[in-house]
Amino acid sequence: MPEIRFDIRWPDGTLERCYSPSLVVRELLPAGQLPVFEFMERARAALHIGAERVRLKYGFSCSAALDQLAALERRARLVDAQSLMQVVAFHEGSYLPPLDFHPALEVSESPDEEGKAP
Repeated sequence: MPEIRFDIRWPDGTLERCYSPSLVVRELLPAGQLPVFEFMERARAALHIGAERVRLKYGFSCSAALDQLAALERRARLVDAQSLMQVVAFHEGSYLPPLDFHPALEVSESPDEEGKAP
């Protein structure tokens, strides 16, 4: 089964890399900002669908998908459900860039010789 990883940014700015055993997560989680409650509704659906697809193919549910959902549920309880979070990126295949590298995010420029940013 094709698996995918997706990076999210919580309302406090914390980045987290998540796992799904199915590409359905791309269909159900839009890239960009959305309220935590909506992210969680979509993540629950996507991860349950992914776990079920594994069960149908291999005869057992995907415990990694359910573990990921449990971790997201624990983290979501710590923030306001109305606050905005962001789906930052999706990663298919074996290459995973560093968690803090996202071309779409602003990158600060290094200071010039005099110590001033350009």
